[in-house]
Amino acid sequence: MNKYVSALLRVGLGIMFLIHGLDKFQTGIENVAGYFGSIGLPGFFAYIVASAEVAGGIALILGLLTRVVSGGFILIMLGAIISVKLPLGFLGNGQMPGYELDIAYLLIALHLMFAPATAFAVDRLLFRDNSAAEEAVE
Repeated sequence: MNKYVSALLRVGLGIMFLIHGLDKFQTGIENVAGYFGSIGLPGFFAYIVASAEVAGGIALILGLLTRVVSGGFILIMLGAIISVKLPLGFLGNGQMPGYELDIAYLLIALHLMFAPATAFAVDRLLFRDNSAAEEAVE
């Protein structure tokens, strides 16, 4: 049963990151790069983050390299919390949201990084030896 709940978390997180990444491109990646520059980050990080969110989101939806992608998303969330959200507080400042959603994304990614391969994941096909042993434990 846990592998199905984990699969829902994996697909849900993948969809959320995919949408966030696409939004960065659709609203103008140059604007996002400018924002990154305004908070002291190199503007090219916007391209890296947006690309990682799109590619990683697709990979999570498919269940491809779930642990690696989840580790990358943890780093992105830590960067967002530390560089932008922390001064706003947990719930935000009334104009911008706080870091509560970022913490939720981070915790889901942390779960996926250490959980066994989820149901309906390409990882289960690629790493067959592990999934059989994990199913015996469940």
